Amino acid sequence: MQAVAPGPRTNLTAEAQWTKCPNPSCQAFVYYKRLQRNLKVCPECNYHFMLPVGERLAQLLDPGGVNTVDKSIEPVDVLGFADLKPYLARLTEFQTKTGNREAALYGPATIGGHPIFVAAIDFAFLGGSMGGAVGEAITTAAELALENRVPLLVISASGGARMQEGSVSLMQMAKTSQALARLHEEGILYLSLLTDPTYGGVSASFATLGDLLIAEPASRIGFSGKSIIEQTIRQKLPADFQTAEFQLDHGMLDLVEPRENLRNALRKILAFHAASRTAPLPRPDGQALITDPTLLQRRTAWDTVELARNIGRPNSLEYIGYVFDDFLELHGDRLYREDAAIVGGLASLGELTVMVIGQQKGHTTSEMVARNFGMPHPEGYRKALRLMQYAAKFGMPIVTLIDTPGAYPGLGAEERGQSVAVARNIFEMSRLPVPIVSIVTGEGGSGGALALGVGDRVLMMENAYYSVISPEGCAVILWKSTSAAPKAAAALRITAPDLLRLGIMDGVVPEPELGAHTDPPATAANLKTAIISTLSELLPLSRSALLEGRYSRFRRFGTAGSQPVLSEVSEGTA
Repeated sequence: MQAVAPGPRTNLTAEAQWTKCPNPSCQAFVYYKRLQRNLKVCPECNYHFMLPVGERLAQLLDPGGVNTVDKSIEPVDVLGFADLKPYLARLTEFQTKTGNREAALYGPATIGGHPIFVAAIDFAFLGGSMGGAVGEAITTAAELALENRVPLLVISASGGARMQEGSVSLMQMAKTSQALARLHEEGILYLSLLTDPTYGGVSASFATLGDLLIAEPASRIGFSGKSIIEQTIRQKLPADFQTAEFQLDHGMLDLVEPRENLRNALRKILAFHAASRTAPLPRPDGQALITDPTLLQRRTAWDTVELARNIGRPNSLEYIGYVFDDFLELHGDRLYREDAAIVGGLASLGELTVMVIGQQKGHTTSEMVARNFGMPHPEGYRKALRLMQYAAKFGMPIVTLIDTPGAYPGLGAEERGQSVAVARNIFEMSRLPVPIVSIVTGEGGSGGALALGVGDRVLMMENAYYSVISPEGCAVILWKSTSAAPKAAAALRITAPDLLRLGIMDGVVPEPELGAHTDPPATAANLKTAIISTLSELLPLSRSALLEGRYSRFRRFGTAGSQPVLSEVSEGTA
């Protein structure tokens, strides 16, 4: 938790005509006024220069917001500390240099007209290190956000804990964290913006406790500094180690946003959270849900399986683009890595904000490989669960789109707890106190599908399937040959008509005669109608009614007399 040395810095005074980019692979000379217009981002290589805290706030807040911040917090030399010079002398030096009394500022502001409380750390003041006064600024901002019930934004740039304040500095990690825990308990949004650098006791406390974690490109983020780690473990670390991109790939961040996009990203998030939860839903314009199995198209089970697997079939991101008015994808499980086989984020349906989560495939071989053929790893399910818990915290309905052959069965997945991840999702979904609508859009493979399928209403597309095992797997086990897969598909009763009769499905979303891939916009319009009509039924229900109804829905399966027993139906009939 020691302070780290600052990265390359450049004298950016108004008198300077040209500035050399500190990026070793660039080092271009940039005209200073051009750099200013570009928000202190190198136009040649996109290197993000460090920003003084005043400039940072001016870029993010509505006009006049900088004038609302409190700069009066005073540091205290509790230890009488001195190294090469007394701590008080160092404080005086940095107060003169920055014009601020301490490394942190806080106060009320707005972004896009949405009220917030903001706290910001200035790296130029003693490396943004966290002593008692910095902890006081963060904690006070959190308390004011709670008192006024408005979101909190904290902007970090810090080398870590302030050594000159000893264990008092260490206590700030607990002090700030417990203030944020109160925000969490009361359902107040906390946004954390991590800028270059964010290390040590700051990264291991308030900076990484946000409901959403956002970073600028190439920001250095970690617990110990890279050089300290290399010296300790005697190992050369990758060039991108601890960068924002590294942290995003490893599941630790929701977003990495270029500086020019940051204000709009924050505004969009705040708008999602400010949306009315009682506003009327948009008027549906697609075909209504089918609840009578005799009205469905007649197809063999195997024909349906092949349609569900058609590589041209719309995937989750495409459905999200068609169905929702706006969408902000969020990333990471906060534990190990980002899993591209599951996508999710905040979405708007008219004036209603929902959390939409889906299993994602692709249309080309490279896309399918990148998405692991829609087979999530444990971290994909943990990301999904994190987003569902986020939705529950803020009272947002959840929509899940299911399209997977199953949970990934590889070595690494087993090592990282695939069964536990699937089981935990099923367990937690059963008690989330918000409406949940789950739709099987393609393949519904076993527990890997059910991990997103414990909904108040469970629907499926007309040419999707839902099964305890793949037809091929069933055929190998029971018929001793994959050639019996069509027989297995028929025997398993995995298509919409039979699942509707069994009560596994509550409704079926109609598709064009030749399948969803032949007319994705029309199919998506039907899906949107299904989601709107289903949410219209669920939104008025109380928490207790939702939970009791969800419990009863799944409680009845497998109980004699509680569900129909299917008579034999010949292949090719509905």
